[in-house]
Amino acid sequence: MNIQNAEWNIRCVIYDCDGVLFDSLEANRRLYEYICAAMGRSVLTEEELTYVHSHTRNEALQVLFGYNEELEKKALNLADQVDLRRYIQYLKMEPHVLEILIALGKRGIIRAISTNRTTGMKYIMEEFGLQPYFEMVVTALDVRHHKPHPESIEKILRAFHLKKEEAVLIGDSELDQQTAQSSCIKFIAYKNRGIPNDAYINDHLALLSFL
Repeated sequence: MNIQNAEWNIRCVIYDCDGVLFDSLEANRRLYEYICAAMGRSVLTEEELTYVHSHTRNEALQVLFGYNEELEKKALNLADQVDLRRYIQYLKMEPHVLEILIALGKRGIIRAISTNRTTGMKYIMEEFGLQPYFEMVVTALDVRHHKPHPESIEKILRAFHLKKEEAVLIGDSELDQQTAQSSCIKFIAYKNRGIPNDAYINDHLALLSFL
């Protein structure tokens, strides 16, 4: 379904982080290639990069090291020692992010993030000064079941006493679409027409057409 001209009764916009708020592909590539090199593993394939880009760190390391518990444990220990701030310089904020967040705030619309990132999210929020622009941030550390399980979305809905029809998730991956579907909320695909969606945008300011 693609309701490009519909006006929705939205009270909360929930963003994925990677690929939506930020172009973080290069940062993720460098991080996981560092871990792979330190573990004596070959560089990432493009398929592996796509996977680690949208999944949790633990899931990524499981795939990269073939579900070998001993290798996974070593990789996790190594990852725990990495200063994630080293990789923030490779993040690029998507165009018009701050403009849309300010516009949403002026309209009294709740702004939230649901991400499978873990400890690195706090550094991103600090580095780019995003704290004033979001009422809630839910990472994989804040839930028992990460995306695409609906727990992170439901946590946001409960916090602000929202109905499901009052929220929309903006994402760029099948994982995001599955999260919206499992949560029974609307989904807007960002810069990816290839995934099922209720609407598609390629610029953040286009969101205003639905509000």
